[in-house]
Amino acid sequence: MIDLRSWVTDTFWASLAYVVASYLTFQVLMPLQNVFFPEYPSRASLLFLPHGVRVLSAWLLGWRAIFALLPGVFLVFAFLGGSDVFLPSRLMAIVIAVTTVPAVFYLCKWAGWDLFPRPDRKPCWSCVMGVGIITSFLVAGLTNLAFGSARVEYVAFLIGDISGLFFLMLGLYFTFRFADRHS
Repeated sequence: MIDLRSWVTDTFWASLAYVVASYLTFQVLMPLQNVFFPEYPSRASLLFLPHGVRVLSAWLLGWRAIFALLPGVFLVFAFLGGSDVFLPSRLMAIVIAVTTVPAVFYLCKWAGWDLFPRPDRKPCWSCVMGVGIITSFLVAGLTNLAFGSARVEYVAFLIGDISGLFFLMLGLYFTFRFADRHS
């Protein structure tokens, strides 16, 4: 049975997290990147926090992450590209962004490596990071294919996804640790 309230709540929080991470990436981190690396030829972020949101959403929600992230991903693409969001390459990039990570988690599960959270075991954070790295390669490659981008874009997407995931997870780790100490 589908719990509509849970779906709406998951969608609200996952999409909000994606939009906030995107805002931080494009409005705070990218301007800093442009100051420190003005000759950098790519328009991609070297610290792309939304990939971390995709990975953690897929880990927590499984295939429901596709639908939970879709509104946020679409809003970010629309904000960045305007009406170009409806171009086939952009629509393909949206599909890649929301489906790749859950697909890899389910492929791992199918291969006998179930990483989804369960109450009877501790999370394997390095495993989640590993899936995030694998999906970084896939997302970067598939997105570049959809956009027809140069190789430098692939490398930039790859660096941005991996570093974004790492720093998002590190930030959450310290945030939860701080909250535990003060509760």
